[in-house]
Amino acid sequence: MNGNDALSSFKRIGTGLTFIVFPLVLVFAFAVHPGLLHPHVLAPTELIARARGASLLHLAHALVTLDTALLVVVAIHFMKVLQQGPGAWAGFVGAALAVLGSLSLAADKGALCLTMSAFDGLTDAEFAGMMPGLLAMFSKRGWMVLLWGILFLPIGFGLQAVALLKDSALPRWQSLLFLVAVLFIGTPDGVEIVNLTAAVLLSVAFIPYGIGMIQARQVTRC
Repeated sequence: MNGNDALSSFKRIGTGLTFIVFPLVLVFAFAVHPGLLHPHVLAPTELIARARGASLLHLAHALVTLDTALLVVVAIHFMKVLQQGPGAWAGFVGAALAVLGSLSLAADKGALCLTMSAFDGLTDAEFAGMMPGLLAMFSKRGWMVLLWGILFLPIGFGLQAVALLKDSALPRWQSLLFLVAVLFIGTPDGVEIVNLTAAVLLSVAFIPYGIGMIQARQVTRC
């Protein structure tokens, strides 16, 4: 095997692992949210209270922050899969939106989630004194409004899923599961049981795809 073949093999295996790891991280992250079986949309004060001293939740948010890099790999991969077919433009635009959404997701987890872990050592009185600032953050005031860019993530992947379905670039069942999952993965905080279900659907769709890629059985247009 020459250098180019080794690099191609490394990229193929790495991309295959991405399709296995990224949905499993999401499954774990949503599964450890408190109140999973008692869904209701949470107000900013409830989100702050839920994150107070929740070390397992902080770990989940840290993993999702890292997982955003894998989402970029997935978006670019599907752009390449679609580039030779009629869904080329949908693949490109979808990838661009998904990458923007991934950046917003990383910013969201950093600003609203990882920061909360820094306050775990504060006394209740000290923490209470920070509430006005925390409420301003969780209400997305000022430039925090840019965090709504997270909506680009399901829109971008939704475009790619539709293109994959119409282009028959993936088996139909995988494209359908991908589409259904991205439509529900962004359900608001407090209803994580829906997000968890969507993450499980992504895992069912993409883990076999990733394994096939690692074993060099997955044929794409890359």
